[in-house]
Amino acid sequence: MKALCWNGVRDLRVERVPDPEILNPKDAIIKVTMSSVCGSDLHLINGFVPSMRAGDIIGHEFIGEVVETGAEVKNLKKGDRVVVISVIGCGECQYCKEETWSLCDNSNPNGLLQEKIYQYPTAGIFGYSHLFGGYAGSHAEYIRVPFADHGAFKIPEDISDEKAVFVSDGVPTGYMAAEMAAVKPGDIVAVWGAGGVGQMAMQCAYAMGAERVIAIDRLDYRLANAARYSGADILNYEDTDILEELKEATGGRGPDCCIDAVGMEAHTTGIEHVYDKTKQFLRLESDRASVLRQAIAACRKGGTVSVVGVYAGLVDKIPMGLFMNKGLTIRGGQMHGQKYVPMLFDLIRREIINPEFLLTHPVSLEAGQKAYEMFNDKTNKCMRAVFKPFN
Repeated sequence: MKALCWNGVRDLRVERVPDPEILNPKDAIIKVTMSSVCGSDLHLINGFVPSMRAGDIIGHEFIGEVVETGAEVKNLKKGDRVVVISVIGCGECQYCKEETWSLCDNSNPNGLLQEKIYQYPTAGIFGYSHLFGGYAGSHAEYIRVPFADHGAFKIPEDISDEKAVFVSDGVPTGYMAAEMAAVKPGDIVAVWGAGGVGQMAMQCAYAMGAERVIAIDRLDYRLANAARYSGADILNYEDTDILEELKEATGGRGPDCCIDAVGMEAHTTGIEHVYDKTKQFLRLESDRASVLRQAIAACRKGGTVSVVGVYAGLVDKIPMGLFMNKGLTIRGGQMHGQKYVPMLFDLIRREIINPEFLLTHPVSLEAGQKAYEMFNDKTNKCMRAVFKPFN
């Protein structure tokens, strides 16, 4: 089959690779019909996530058709149209039973490797390095889905492919961002990052009763989408002092909830950006944390900072004095997508949230390198490029 493979920093190639096979009776083989790029993929492509190997198939946000199931798969059959959650959960360990699926004890076969960095293993993720299991990704014609009864969900007939594909990752990550932020009716919520996850966090914050959502970004087309599709007020951090603007917008109090939907490759202005870029280049820190610092500084006393932007390792100059003395709560994590799927389909059906506008560039696998360059460089008003392997 054809697949889009990582071969080094910013080096993606379409290659012929073996078709996936059933390796475990709980597996399913899915024919991929749509597979989206994701902001966290950029950390792989730009060389910031360790343990990538030449020839690895990337991609983790996808839908498709079931073509084969293992003997112990009970909830799926050939021909089912399904969305597959990007994080892999076994369904049987303590964490999966508690619906904290991204903490699964059993789905990462390289858990010992991960323990060296994170002290404990976490769940496997499709197409996201050998640190997270070494699973083949979804930018391919077919993919093997382990623990299929717990990761693949039938798509309701009245939900289009263009909406369903983002229920694989972007929508549940955005929902969990708002949930971890403990958004309550009447809250003011600030969201750093107006990409796909940030947009979904904005929409989900309103679904939870937020009175006002403020989107922070530097790209006019993403801010315009945040205003048009996600109902947010907008701030361009290259044009204004974000902390002062947020104080002004909240009567000097600060937002009740602050969401970091950017993560380890955060961009900012001035000496802070130069400092972070230099330290990251010299490997003195692995991640750029300007958004996390700003969220801690901006959040009101007693408020909550929610972190869904991916961080891989060590960051510098975190203002712990602000965090401690302001009595903040910080929560973070990879999303527990399996927990949310039925509810998210219901919210989409009722048009309370709508991710369809994110799909701006449907492309073939052969366009993979150019699509990721466009997505990474933020050109052509690209929100998400979505691969259609059989078109």
